[in-house]
Amino acid sequence: MDHAKPLPAYLVSRYHGWKATTYQSNKAWYRRLAESGQHPRAMVISCCDSRVHVTSIFGADEGEFFIHRNIANLVPPYNPDGEYHGTSAAVEYAVSALKVAHIVVLGHSNCGGVKGCHDMCSGHAPQLLEKSSFVGRWMDILRPGYDRVAHLPEADRPRALEREAVLVSLENLMTFPFVKAAVESEYLTLHGLWNDMAEGGVEQYDPASRSFVPL
Repeated sequence: MDHAKPLPAYLVSRYHGWKATTYQSNKAWYRRLAESGQHPRAMVISCCDSRVHVTSIFGADEGEFFIHRNIANLVPPYNPDGEYHGTSAAVEYAVSALKVAHIVVLGHSNCGGVKGCHDMCSGHAPQLLEKSSFVGRWMDILRPGYDRVAHLPEADRPRALEREAVLVSLENLMTFPFVKAAVESEYLTLHGLWNDMAEGGVEQYDPASRSFVPL
């Protein structure tokens, strides 16, 4: 592989700073984690957005969360067709191998992926309709959510669609037989959250009111 290059100097410097401070102060803990394997309580499915910092929001340490990130925190429907399924594989591993007790789908404000879905579905992003667009084909997962908010004023749709990304993912999780079985046997619970990045707020989906309410 001739195209890989050494890390930028600022990242190397940060690594050495971490190794000399955080790691040195917690060496026994890191070694225990390495030797005893991971036993996370929860899986968190969040967006790739660099502004969404899951462990900071919940004050989590290493080993607490099994985290999977993708564009717009989406879970596709169960579809064992033998193709590449990174998200589905992560869900399977979390539920079947790690036996997590919770799966949390975390959406967020100002999501670029969700905006792309909105623009594509409303006819403002024809490039995303191309078969060659990986983002567009991934955002097809969210089309049912767009259909549910299409009646809203255009200015209100993107934020509503961000919450629909959470709900569509929760719905799709229940199409996985092993997820459905774990939920119905009460070994697993599903949770939907939406994070307002600017205000630091987090809302959770309340099935009783069928709405997102502040934590």
